[in-house]
Amino acid sequence: MKRNAGPESAALSHNPDLIADALSGYRRVLLFGVPGAGKSTLSVALGAALAARGQTAFCLGSDPGSPAFGVPGAVCLGSWSDGGWELVDLEPLCSLDAGRFRLPLIEAVHRLLQRAASDLVLIDGPGVVRGVAGAELLQGLVRTAGVDHVLAVVRDGDPPPLAAELRRLEVPVSMVSAAAAARAPGRRARARTRTRRWDEYLQSARTHVFDLDGMTCLGAPPPLDAPAAWPGRQVAVLKGSVCVGFGEIDALTDDTIEARLVAESIEGDSLLIRDAVRGDDGMLQTAKTFGAGVVGFTPPPDALPAVSGKPDGPRPVARVGPVTASLVNGVFGDPLLHLRFRHQRRSLLFDLGEDGRLPARITHQVTDVFISHAHVDHIAGFLWLLRSRIGEPAVCRLYGPPGIAANIAGLIAGVHWDRIGSRGPRFEVVEFDGDRTLRCSMQAGQSAATNMQAGDAADGIMLREAGFLVRAAMLDHRTPVLAFSLEPELDLKVRKEQLLALDLEPGPWLTALKANIAAGQSGETVVLPDGTTRTAGELAEQLLLIRPGQKLVYATDLADTTANRAALSVLARGAHTMFCEAAFCEADGEQAARTGHLTARACGEIATAAAVEHLIPFHFSRRYDQQPGQLYAEVRAACSCTVVPPGI
Repeated sequence: MKRNAGPESAALSHNPDLIADALSGYRRVLLFGVPGAGKSTLSVALGAALAARGQTAFCLGSDPGSPAFGVPGAVCLGSWSDGGWELVDLEPLCSLDAGRFRLPLIEAVHRLLQRAASDLVLIDGPGVVRGVAGAELLQGLVRTAGVDHVLAVVRDGDPPPLAAELRRLEVPVSMVSAAAAARAPGRRARARTRTRRWDEYLQSARTHVFDLDGMTCLGAPPPLDAPAAWPGRQVAVLKGSVCVGFGEIDALTDDTIEARLVAESIEGDSLLIRDAVRGDDGMLQTAKTFGAGVVGFTPPPDALPAVSGKPDGPRPVARVGPVTASLVNGVFGDPLLHLRFRHQRRSLLFDLGEDGRLPARITHQVTDVFISHAHVDHIAGFLWLLRSRIGEPAVCRLYGPPGIAANIAGLIAGVHWDRIGSRGPRFEVVEFDGDRTLRCSMQAGQSAATNMQAGDAADGIMLREAGFLVRAAMLDHRTPVLAFSLEPELDLKVRKEQLLALDLEPGPWLTALKANIAAGQSGETVVLPDGTTRTAGELAEQLLLIRPGQKLVYATDLADTTANRAALSVLARGAHTMFCEAAFCEADGEQAARTGHLTARACGEIATAAAVEHLIPFHFSRRYDQQPGQLYAEVRAACSCTVVPPGI
């Protein structure tokens, strides 16, 4: 080890025993270096060398994202025991990002050191050693923690990071060569390790419920009107500035939080929440910025270019629970929302506008089509569906408002079917009038069905299957129109780290497992890749994260009336994602009223009233195709959860 020019200067060996000798008289030593340089390994070697000579020492782990010991999402203090550092105290940060929350991290280090003994403390620094964040962390830790010696771990031949800042420090800085075998673990390896440590910590946790009316939320919590963004977040319960509980949020319901906590007491007055969260794969990770990753604007690879030559504007693609929802013709084109179930060869369609962008093979995967009403821009694509399904034996179900059966029968009757025999496409058509359904079957080339069978439509449910349902609400557009909601009953995510731990290969058996759990069949047998069998319930307990389903709502072509607002707000209540028309700007409100459409402001107000998490406005009038920003601005002014495309 070599010491750079500073208040004290001398040459030191790389030998841990000699380094321990050289640290005699120092109380706060910072280990500084890039990730993978071996800082944590050096801290263990120094701990062993100090213990061998009977000297008491502590280690303070200040990297919340990749802790060498203790609990991720926290700053941890450890004492030497049985050849390693054992956790004795911690300060929750509720974040894995030392760079973003560097001031809270520095303050947490300061509070822990105040509770530490006067013995030597090795401060294992975070891996943020570049740019402004790294410079501020280095200077802040040295000053606030009372660091009196810095060990800068560097690879042979490499200059130390932040060399200028190191030279300006008013404490000795010694250069230590990184071990030749030192390597930074990969991102997935870090995630698996931190998740394992977090799961081990939570083994002693118990469930507690907190009323938010009596608590102050600190840090960077998600919006209260986005309850799906809360489960899985790390949370610390504070009494004053003292942590009395640390754990993970299970649910946000109304104004209460349910959390599993390792707690000395639940008598707290505030909750600390930042961006550490258990992801969909079960891994502890940094939460994305609210809304990011939910909605994108890159069309799926099987979406075709426009054939009309008209500008269709942004083409949103949203991930909602088990489906990917693509607005095929963009925000200006004919309404056509394609819902593809992930890991299944199955699609649903909401409306049937111009179809030129969907490949014909998609039609063989479409099982159900939900048509808002029979204006031409919502049903013109039926001929594409009809032609593409010739020879397809499976029945396609169509749902719509009163009269939709006659509309479909008329479109079929407009084609001469003398060449197809019994190979004509088959349909089951369901009309919904708000209280009941009328159902009939028809096949192209055969006699159109006239025998309508009546049925009930309790709570507006049009379709119910294992795992999800589709509900309709009757609205007014100077003609009856339907809005729809897709409501998965459960959101099932596979914990990939558990798959790895159990040495199980992913495959179709996971789809079968999810289907059994969604259907409530936990006693069903699932065959694993090695040929052994387990019950679905046993596997789900180990492998699945089970959360309430995320609702998707589709609403277009409705007048801005009190009744429409009330009915749509009920249907959309708490929806994860809502596609809603915003046809006209407020300045063209008379045109909106005359044609029975919503203004941009009305769209935003309805979504806000329904506490929607992500609002995707669409069905814009083409008069705004050169200035879509005007519409987005008006929607966003009324709803802060509006998803606005980049660059607009």
